Amino acid sequence: MKKGLLIALGALYLLPGCNAQEHALTSNEDGEYPYTNELIHESSPYLLQHAHNPVNWYPWGDKALQKAKDEGKMLIISVGYSACHWCHVMEHESFEDTTVARLMNENFVCIKVDREERPDVDQVYMNAAQLITGGGGWPLNALALPDGKPFFAGTYYPKENWVKLLNYFIDMYANNPASIVEQAEKVTAGIQSSGAVSFNDVDGRFSQNTMDDAFYKLRESVDDRRGGRDGSPKFPMPSIWEYALQYSKLANNKEALTVVNTTLENMAYGGIYDHVGGGFARYSTDADWHVPHFEKMLYDNAQLVSLYTHAWQETKNPLYKKVVYETLEFIERELTSTEGGFYSSLDADSEGEEGKFYVWTAAKIERELGETSKLFMDYYNVQKTGNWEHGKNILFRNESDVDFAKNHNKTVVEIQQIIEAGKATLLKARSQRVRPGLDDKQLTSWNALMLRGYAQAYRAFGEKKFLKSAEKNANFLLDNAINKQSEITRNYKDGKSSITGFLDDYAFVISSFIELYQATFDEQWLTRANALTEYATEHFFDSKSGMFFYTDNHNSNLVSRKMEVSDNVIPGSNSEMAMNLFFLGHYLYNDEYVETARQMLVNVQTDVHENVYFYSNWGRLEAFFVHPPFEVAIVGKDFKAMRQQFDRGYNPFVLFYGGDGASELSLLEGKLIKGQTTIYVCRNRSCKAPVTSVAEAQKQLK
Repeated sequence: MKKGLLIALGALYLLPGCNAQEHALTSNEDGEYPYTNELIHESSPYLLQHAHNPVNWYPWGDKALQKAKDEGKMLIISVGYSACHWCHVMEHESFEDTTVARLMNENFVCIKVDREERPDVDQVYMNAAQLITGGGGWPLNALALPDGKPFFAGTYYPKENWVKLLNYFIDMYANNPASIVEQAEKVTAGIQSSGAVSFNDVDGRFSQNTMDDAFYKLRESVDDRRGGRDGSPKFPMPSIWEYALQYSKLANNKEALTVVNTTLENMAYGGIYDHVGGGFARYSTDADWHVPHFEKMLYDNAQLVSLYTHAWQETKNPLYKKVVYETLEFIERELTSTEGGFYSSLDADSEGEEGKFYVWTAAKIERELGETSKLFMDYYNVQKTGNWEHGKNILFRNESDVDFAKNHNKTVVEIQQIIEAGKATLLKARSQRVRPGLDDKQLTSWNALMLRGYAQAYRAFGEKKFLKSAEKNANFLLDNAINKQSEITRNYKDGKSSITGFLDDYAFVISSFIELYQATFDEQWLTRANALTEYATEHFFDSKSGMFFYTDNHNSNLVSRKMEVSDNVIPGSNSEMAMNLFFLGHYLYNDEYVETARQMLVNVQTDVHENVYFYSNWGRLEAFFVHPPFEVAIVGKDFKAMRQQFDRGYNPFVLFYGGDGASELSLLEGKLIKGQTTIYVCRNRSCKAPVTSVAEAQKQLK
């Protein structure tokens, strides 16, 4: 089907363009706009950016769909997000143009979608774009029948191509509607069948050999010089390196650890990392991590905090600790609300120019730093003529502090003092610039990822402020995103919660609460995680396939009810739910949970073994079936101090329990000995002799 559609539609890309028309988004002296559409009632910053387009945009919902059916009009479903550079470009070129808007309004019902708020809608129409064109991306622009069935979908179009595309289908809809209906039926059938997972009734077997094979298939695609995947662009993909780090521990594989270190060091040295203000950009446009696409996403930084924390626990590399602390300072300074929620992203652009907020001229650095500027510029590869475009510089490093100090006849301490002082000066200077746009919606799933990152950083470094931020966010979610029936809403903004939660919202909140339990031994977090798991199982689980749908059984008005199975820049919600079921099954002695997780893994085991790059979280789950986790119970008044001793190291195959009082957990029953703190190392519900020191317990973990 895909080839046929490509042949039929390929000519659209070759049609000649037309001249630009006037644009219309400026307000008058009274701040009034000549156009206002239905998006004015939305909370999403991305949708509000389009609220004064001359296009009569509607948000996704029954009102727009019913209007299309009543008027017999095709749908334009345009999907993007606030930090998307090319989304802004297409808005300026086409959606602010009154001539283009007239064409759209007269012939279509036009729907704008924030993909971060409505990933279910994005998933369906992105699937259509992949089937039709073989690719995808944002902005995503789909054309559909009034019932929502898509017959065409693509990404960014210059204005002249967009107009030609629309006119082509306007003519076809008027003169040959049967061909569009036929095409829509084929595309919809393709959407419904793609990504489908079947119940696999074989007796799944997981072994070290299959894990070794999966890793070495991944290994073939790794850039040995700079880390990450070969080629460009380069995305951080934290889940992959979490998988490789865990595998290195399980298999005692030094090559796997080298791969992780090469990747993490080069990302931390590269321009993808904000050396002045902390935090990572979404991806690097080149193969060396030097030139970022400058938007900063909460989900990337949340996962990278976890990854660098775990890598520090394993290696004690001070660079990794520095990255964690600086990134969390960035999160606290720029992406945290007073209520304890976390905002979604910062745009790439400011003042209409990509990266303007983050780049420097050599002259500006010289003025700000004076006599230390030359050393600072050497450290970050700043050139008089610029190391990027238009004479501008992106800060990036090429060598360690030890090597740099040696080459400049200074001590490491002297170098670090000069660099840190210079960064502080430039951060203050940068704060005077026009800032990139902030997407201040607070998404439940992304907040949970950040909560987990804070909790894991607290466990490793013992910083009480990290735990305070984690607990404040957990309570923020309980107050604003989770009701007493354990039903989750996805979005919070301006004091209002909205949009029924999706599977990733449940999966990551459950995961974060399990992590928060291990950081505090407060059993309320396991209780809440279990309640959310029960709700998700009732409303999202498909007993026929043994997997979870992405949307719940009461809120799916799309042409296909999809599942999210593979792992990408964020782990897939099914793999995260399977991991949660495995962990909760152990904590709560719920064998049914563990068996469900095992069956889910069996359903995708062929994909995991053939391409762990896109099934990395599943690969991590497989490791737990190959190497069942130890369960370490720490009971007594010194449980916190002993837990912290354990957490100085990387223990991916240990689940921690503990406290100094009564417990509802079966493993802790009868284990409190008055007057001492005792450690029990258990596995498969069998415990070794109790010990009273962390050193003795660690010997039992061998």
